[in-house]
Amino acid sequence: LLSRRQRQMCIRDRTQTMLSIQRAGMWKRISAAMFDGILLGIAAVLFAMILSWALGYDGYIDTLNERYDQYGAQYGVDFHMSLDEHDQLTSEQSANLEAAYQALGADDAAVYAYNMMIRLTLIIVSISILLAYLALEFIVPMMFKNGQTLGKKIFSLGLMDTEFVRVNGVRLFIRTILGKYTLETMVPVLIMLMIYFGSLGLTGTIVLLLIAAVQLILTLATWRHTPIHDLLAGTIVIDFPSQMIFDTQADMIAYKERQHAQKAAAQPY
Repeated sequence: LLSRRQRQMCIRDRTQTMLSIQRAGMWKRISAAMFDGILLGIAAVLFAMILSWALGYDGYIDTLNERYDQYGAQYGVDFHMSLDEHDQLTSEQSANLEAAYQALGADDAAVYAYNMMIRLTLIIVSISILLAYLALEFIVPMMFKNGQTLGKKIFSLGLMDTEFVRVNGVRLFIRTILGKYTLETMVPVLIMLMIYFGSLGLTGTIVLLLIAAVQLILTLATWRHTPIHDLLAGTIVIDFPSQMIFDTQADMIAYKERQHAQKAAAQPY
């Protein structure tokens, strides 16, 4: 049998251990993130398909392709040629291509279809990714009440704030919308779209590399493996079965007071 002193020491050691951060294993986090990423991509594609149909995106693409075919046949050029093929054009072929582009630019229907394609691409990409994040990274964790996505649920991971308190809707919204959606996803996506459409060049590539470097350093080099979204929201990914989490901050304060009282009682007079 343990003496009173030994029992007090065991209680103190146990409570201190329970309040320590049970960090999630890196491979578990990577596996959960990959699973969630696949689901997120599937959801975003489905939302994009629905939005494309609702907004008539394919109609503008068809109009633009018809104009490409029309002026391509009229001037004997191919608007879809590669850069190598463009470099091999003769002076006459280059002049025909320039005339075809001028005719295309003077066609109001073609210009309107092109502008709508650009605008709808940005709208569809932005909204479909936003809806996917809201569904899988906000609504599902709120339903589970432990900050768990489907991937975290499968790999026994959870989420709490830095004070050992269950994540509330405000923190989860900041983590999902401001962190994951805006900074980590949409900023790189918009930069890549601008690079694709010729609006950005080397500058966009440098910004993308800087964002990736910051995220990598925060995730791998910090003790809590805290990426941007967790840093903004003040949250921590933990091993859920072994982590003690309080429902409210008042519960956490009351527990610490009891812990302090037990520690004081264990001290010799």
